Amino acid sequence: MTKDTKMNNSTLASSPAKKKKRRGASLIERRDRLGWVFILPFLIGLVFLYASVIWESFTYSFAKYNTIPAIRGGGYSLTFVGFDNFASQLMKTVDSEGKTFLELIFTSFATQIVDIIIIIMFSLFIAVLLNQKMIGRTAFRAIFFIPVVVGAGIIAKIDSTASEILDAMSSLEGIDMGTANGGEGASGLVSAMDVNMLLGSLGLPSTFTDIIITLVQNIYEIVNRAGVQMLIFLSGLQSISPAIYESCSIDGATAWETFWKITFPMLSPMILVNAFYTIIDSFTAESNEVMLAIIEISPNGVPSGEQSAAAWTYFGLVIVSLLLVAFLFRNFVFYNRRND
Repeated sequence: MTKDTKMNNSTLASSPAKKKKRRGASLIERRDRLGWVFILPFLIGLVFLYASVIWESFTYSFAKYNTIPAIRGGGYSLTFVGFDNFASQLMKTVDSEGKTFLELIFTSFATQIVDIIIIIMFSLFIAVLLNQKMIGRTAFRAIFFIPVVVGAGIIAKIDSTASEILDAMSSLEGIDMGTANGGEGASGLVSAMDVNMLLGSLGLPSTFTDIIITLVQNIYEIVNRAGVQMLIFLSGLQSISPAIYESCSIDGATAWETFWKITFPMLSPMILVNAFYTIIDSFTAESNEVMLAIIEISPNGVPSGEQSAAAWTYFGLVIVSLLLVAFLFRNFVFYNRRND
C-alpha cells in the first residue's frame, strides 16, 4: 500500500460525513401547505365560534331542558336522563302515516342515495360536454351555473315566497294559473302516467320505472344542485395534460377507451370530493324531510333534548355515510404523485 493511499484512507476515516444539502419543499408539499392555508379560516371559526355551540347541543341530547321562571331568576337547568331522549325520539311518530323518526331516516336515506348518484353522473356528463371546444362555451358554462346563484341566499327565499303565493292563488276557486291538471307545477309538464305506460311497454321492472319517473319529475332540482359539482369536474378536466390525449390518439385509442382509461381515473379525486359535497348538501338541505322533522320537534325555538338527540342521530348517519364512501374509494382514487 502506497503512502498516498494510506493518507486518503486516514482522511476518510477521520473526517465527518458530509451533510446533505437541505432539500426544499416539493411542489406537492407546497400544494398541501396551501390547502391548509385555505381551510385555516374555517378551522379558526370552528374552534372559537362553533365548538362551544356543538358541545352545548351534545349535552342537551343527554339531558332534559327545564326552564326557570323569571320570578326565580330566569334561565334554565339540565337534568341528566342518559339515552332516554334518543329512545323516545327514534320511536316517536312524525307523520300522519304513522311513520316513526327512525323509519323516516332510512326511507329518506335510500331516496337521497339515488339522488346523489344521479347528480354526480349528470354533473360529470355536463362537465365533459362543456370541456369540448365549441362556440359559446363560456356562455354555456355560465348558463349551467346560474341555478346555483339563483338558489343561494336571499334569492332562494324570494323564490320560495313567490312559490307559496302562487300556490295560494292557484288554490282559489275559479283561478287558473295556466298549468296542466289544475296547477301541478313543474311536475305537470310530464305526465307520470304516460311515462309509466311507456316504460311498462318496454318490459322494465316496476322498481326501475318508479325511479325513472321520480328522476323525470325532479329534473329541475337535479340541475339546480349539480352546478358546483360541474365546476369541480370541469377544473379537473382542464388539469389533465393534452399531451396524454395526443398520445392516446396516436396509439389508436377510441374516445370511449380514452374516457375510461385516462379521463375517469384522473378524475377520481374530483369524484370523491363531489361525493362528499353532495352527501352533505343533500342530507342537510332545508327541503330534506328529516331536517324538517327535526325542526318541527321544537317549532318555538326553545331548546329540546329530544331535538338535539334527533339531530345528533342524523349527524351520526351522515358521518357513517362519509366514512363508508371514503372506505369504498380508498383503492379507487388515483393521485398523480411521483413518489407513489
